Amino acid sequence: MRYLLVLLSTFLIVVSCSSSKEQEKHITEIPPEMVLIPSGTFTMGGRSDQAYADEFPQHQVKVSAFLMDETEVTNAQFKAFVEATGYVTTAERAVDWEELKKQLPSGTPKPADSLLAGGSLIFEKTNKPVELNDVSQWWVWTIGANWRQPEGPHSDIEQKMNHPVVHVSWEDANAYAKWAGKRLPTEAEWEWASMGGLENAKYPWGDEPVESAYEKANFWQGVFPFQNHKLDGFDASAPVKSFPPNGYGLYDMAGNVWEWCIDKYDVRSYTVNANSGLLENPSGSEEYYDPREPHTPKHVIRGGSFLCNDSYCSGYRTSRRMSSSRDSGFNHTGFRCARSL
Repeated sequence: MRYLLVLLSTFLIVVSCSSSKEQEKHITEIPPEMVLIPSGTFTMGGRSDQAYADEFPQHQVKVSAFLMDETEVTNAQFKAFVEATGYVTTAERAVDWEELKKQLPSGTPKPADSLLAGGSLIFEKTNKPVELNDVSQWWVWTIGANWRQPEGPHSDIEQKMNHPVVHVSWEDANAYAKWAGKRLPTEAEWEWASMGGLENAKYPWGDEPVESAYEKANFWQGVFPFQNHKLDGFDASAPVKSFPPNGYGLYDMAGNVWEWCIDKYDVRSYTVNANSGLLENPSGSEEYYDPREPHTPKHVIRGGSFLCNDSYCSGYRTSRRMSSSRDSGFNHTGFRCARSL
């Protein structure tokens, strides 16, 4: 009897694995501008001496096959969504003081209404090298900045329709995804997909040092945030598909713009995950927690941007995690979508 049970158990495992692979083989109609990401098991978390504390401990994750946009959502695609739905992004609305004050220390006085007009954060280079512990030196709140006017009121996207849409909040990204019949990827899906089939790859292109990889992605070469040598050819965002895709056919999984994931950011989540054995299709923590900003609900962003540099964030690493408040927009943050099979 015991021998029979062992045989039966082995048979079920083989059938389960075969069914998964057969399911992937029979997907013949992949939607335009999406690619199939195969299922797999990998070690999720920091894999270099540049890794931050929240990238540890490493833990085992299994991801089912899914579909993912081959590029970041472009201005043209987002414009089609807005024209079809009349959607108004977070950056285009006046700031809701009642919501904002929940994220601020108790007793913070309300600013003038003129300062609560719709806007977003724009990067501005400094005029000299600076210490990197004060982001207010290069981020400027700009009224009138939004996805239509990415550099402020006097800018437009007429010549940037094939650039990633920016100044979109997590809420905006979800609204687009729902309209498109898709969803945001989980953090685990994103990390698995970013490696493009390479095992424990440090970057989406492999392990080639970033110093010599300026033809592989759009990121900052030089002294951040003062001087960008633009060895990659771009000072800000680049048109999608300007750089080679990874092994799965995904473009810009490193650099260009940060990308929203569905997961809530919880600095403790990897510790919980590591104590849970092999995780199948994890979708993140059930609660928000960042001790640096304990009152601010944040979501995970991945992939780095045109501003990333080893001296500051090394965001182009496949395991690098960052976070942003769900209602914030920046001119270096966008998204791409996924779809379950």
